[in-house]
Amino acid sequence: MQHAFWMSTPNLDLLEIVAAQGLRTLVCDVEHNAFAPDRREALVVAARAMGLAVYFKIEAPEPVHVQRAADLGVDGVIIPHVGRLAEAAPTLATAKYPPLGSRSYAAGRSARFAPPDADFFQRSNRALRCLPMIETAEAFADVEAILAHDCVDGIFIGPFDLALTRGRAGYGFSEADQADLARLAQAARAAGKPWWLPAWRPAEQAFAQAQGAEMAVVAAEHDIMARGLRQVLAAVPGA
Repeated sequence: MQHAFWMSTPNLDLLEIVAAQGLRTLVCDVEHNAFAPDRREALVVAARAMGLAVYFKIEAPEPVHVQRAADLGVDGVIIPHVGRLAEAAPTLATAKYPPLGSRSYAAGRSARFAPPDADFFQRSNRALRCLPMIETAEAFADVEAILAHDCVDGIFIGPFDLALTRGRAGYGFSEADQADLARLAQAARAAGKPWWLPAWRPAEQAFAQAQGAEMAVVAAEHDIMARGLRQVLAAVPGA
């Protein structure tokens, strides 16, 4: 199982720190945070120069957001708020060029600023990963169909929203939560596709390992800032 870091801001200093600690994959939460277009571009360029894989959790399950992230040259798009496959299919298709999907070609960073060679579109379809989030009751019910879609490369589980939309008061890695996660893991295994999980606690990380997750997101920007400040203050006499 691999490990990823969750970024909430396009902080290039933090990016270098993350790379220095040996993490090789970033999940950038564009949906919930301020990532201005020029800062997104700078982050992608810097991350790729450092040999890091960059995944954008985009703003919404709309084709335009998939297209814009893909044009920046990210390694993958994580698509939030996916419901039933019938509703999500046009967005999923935007991650792949025809005839597999409906992505539009744009010369630029994603094409390495060069004319496309004979294998460019097929190679790009293999390289850009499309990971719809399973974080709604509708997506949970339809996960096998979502995983079977030709443009889907795997799933990213959103445990907090999933628990809420499944009728629970919140997410606490309860038995019911674990049962839902295990069902999604089994569906991914049956489809032969990977699954990812934000796994902040050791018990979640052990679960992800045991259930065969490809990626566990194990550290988050705001959390490490808060924990670091608490440690500093705890060591200050009289604080």
